[in-house]
Amino acid sequence: MDLFILTPQLEPFLNISIPDSTYVCSKFDFDLILPCHGKFDASSLKRTCGKLTITTLACNAVTTSATPPCNASLLHTLRFYSEMRGLVLGVYTEKSKSGNDVSEYTKSFKEIDEKSNGSLSKTLKQTGPFCKSIKQKILWMPVESKVKFDCISVVDLGAKEVTENPHEGVDEKLERVRSSIADGVKALRSTSDFEEIYLDPCHSPQSAAEGANLAVYSYNALKDQSSLRPTSQFHLYEYDAIPKEYVSDFEKGAQLTECQNFARALMDTPANYLTPSIFVKTVTEKFKDANVKLIIRDKEWIESKKMGSFLSVARGSEEEPKFLELHYDGAPDVKKCIALVGKGITFDSGGISLKPSANMDAMRADMGGAACVTGTILAASKLKLKVNVKGFIPLTENMPSGKATKPGDVVYAMNGKSIQVDNTDAEGRLVLADGLCYAQQFEPMVVLDVATLTGAMAVALGGAATGVFSNDDEYWNVLNKAGYVTGDRVWRMPLYDYYKKAVKDSHLADLNNIGKKGREAGSCTAAAFLREFVEPGNKWMHLDIAGVMDCKDETAYNCKGMSGRPTRTLVQFLKGLEGNFAEKE
Repeated sequence: MDLFILTPQLEPFLNISIPDSTYVCSKFDFDLILPCHGKFDASSLKRTCGKLTITTLACNAVTTSATPPCNASLLHTLRFYSEMRGLVLGVYTEKSKSGNDVSEYTKSFKEIDEKSNGSLSKTLKQTGPFCKSIKQKILWMPVESKVKFDCISVVDLGAKEVTENPHEGVDEKLERVRSSIADGVKALRSTSDFEEIYLDPCHSPQSAAEGANLAVYSYNALKDQSSLRPTSQFHLYEYDAIPKEYVSDFEKGAQLTECQNFARALMDTPANYLTPSIFVKTVTEKFKDANVKLIIRDKEWIESKKMGSFLSVARGSEEEPKFLELHYDGAPDVKKCIALVGKGITFDSGGISLKPSANMDAMRADMGGAACVTGTILAASKLKLKVNVKGFIPLTENMPSGKATKPGDVVYAMNGKSIQVDNTDAEGRLVLADGLCYAQQFEPMVVLDVATLTGAMAVALGGAATGVFSNDDEYWNVLNKAGYVTGDRVWRMPLYDYYKKAVKDSHLADLNNIGKKGREAGSCTAAAFLREFVEPGNKWMHLDIAGVMDCKDETAYNCKGMSGRPTRTLVQFLKGLEGNFAEKE
């Protein structure tokens, strides 16, 4: 590529002012003319563009020259793009000694290459092979090109034939599409602001939409909106004779990520902007056009249901607790349903058993289970899944005060069992206990609770997978398969009777809210505690999402902030059970 850097020293010569975006040169031998207001970093651009020849005029730029490399007629050869259009294209590669060489093009790439009279593939070849540090190439298009895109990001999809690793637990072909498209989108947006970005379906348009939309998530609700970068609208690149189902699959991916990103936004929102009351107000607004019935229960109702375990957590807060119900009937002729219970601690200070101050701010996301349940049911409605789902979300803060529950206090759950509360920071299991009891009154075919429950799960699995405890193999297999498809994995943990003994060892009550073995098997003893509130014969799974609460470096499409995981896996789980609702009862 040949790049000319337009700098402040040229302003008097050309009698123009330098804008904040990119010029494309159509008559001179430059692929791109880039405005530069200060020091120009050539090394970073070379890393992005590959082989690059730079011409510039500036005292503080890469090189200097007394004579401009072009004359005033350059004014008539420049086109300023105020509405940039980008395109992400995939290519398949094979490993060689020099890197990953292109072996095959996608249908989208072939069509664009044909429109460019072969210049796209030729330019790509000139940039050299892909490698570990270069997974995408940025190619700017000349104005006179028949290709109606300003910039193309070409991404490495790896080998076309993928050999699955059974130990990874994901569909690696789909995962490569998500990650590659995410890399391409981020590379494009690192060069300029694109109003529209079109995406190569890469044989999996849903995965392409997921990778793009998840990669650009950012929580900016409380920032100065005038200082934010404009967002990009994503579209499917529809090559000639594209399969009709690709369009609907792409839309499905966009809807799924919209719901996961909604869960992420709930988790990222500071606790003073998302109290229990504000949570239900926010969800009510989001669901105003959804085919979901919302029921908001107040403290008086909670007391009437004898949810003493839940209320014991709420005692220390000035904010009144709420109990939110969400009812989606996608199969109205069938009585059976699936129940989802989400932990809704909108801020967890630990209560009297106060947490250390370091990283306590992250406890605004201790309602991650509630956020994921909300996002899952919203997605079920948007996708019109043929299932019946009921969501149950106990919402409160866990705060210290003169009224707060004290270590050693005894409280009663809805099912009549007494609980010795030896650690008020083990509060999630207390609110879930009553949530589980109430959910089972609707006689669900299976009940799942979702909670950022134990730090021990983060130690055990990190961000690789959600830990799952299940008393039923059939439903576990459906959930495990769902994680394989979405790339958001789950891992089964043990429910041995061994752990039950730890929570039943209580001097004052039927149960103790922490195991008597200290830090040993903390996630397993928490699950054993919850199991005490599942009626015999009822099918149940407990999802501990503490390890996947926030994004780390798991994949290219994860970005800074809370994760909203495993929303897409839960939606896929529901889809996997649609057959159970096919026959009328």
